[in-house]
Amino acid sequence: MIMSDGKALRRADFGYGIDIPTRWADADAYGHVNNVIYYSWFDTAVTRMLYEREVLNLHGDGPIGLCVRSACDYFAPVEFPQTVHARVRLGRIGFKSLTYEVGLFLEGRDEPVAGGHFVHVFVDRQTRQPVELPSLARQRLADLAV
Repeated sequence: MIMSDGKALRRADFGYGIDIPTRWADADAYGHVNNVIYYSWFDTAVTRMLYEREVLNLHGDGPIGLCVRSACDYFAPVEFPQTVHARVRLGRIGFKSLTYEVGLFLEGRDEPVAGGHFVHVFVDRQTRQPVELPSLARQRLADLAV
C-alpha cells in the first residue's frame, strides 16, 4: 500500500485495529479468499472502530455514515485458516465526511496484503440528507488522523 507521496505503509502507520479470522466459506475455487470478502473486512473494521469510540450509535438518533466510495488494492493472497489484522486510520476528516484508510495484514508481515479506502458521508437518519459531523465525533477520532 503506497501513499500518494510514494511512502509505503506499514502496520505501525495505523492507529486502530481488529483481528478477523478467515472462514472456510470465504475461499473461492482458486483456494484463496475471494476479493469481495476484503470489502466486508473493511466495513467490519471501520464499523467496529466507530462503535467502540461511540461515534456510531446503532439504535440512537444521531447521524449515520453511508458509504459513497470504496476501493481496494490487492498485494498478496489470503487463505483459510489465516487471521487478518485489519488496521484503520483517517486519511481525511471533512465537515460531512470521513475518509478511512484500511490496511490488511497477516501474522509476521509488516507490509499489507491489501489496502484501500472507504468514504462515509454522514446523513440524517430520517431524511438521508448530508449533515455536519458532530464535534464530539471529531474529538473521538482525532488520534487516528494522519
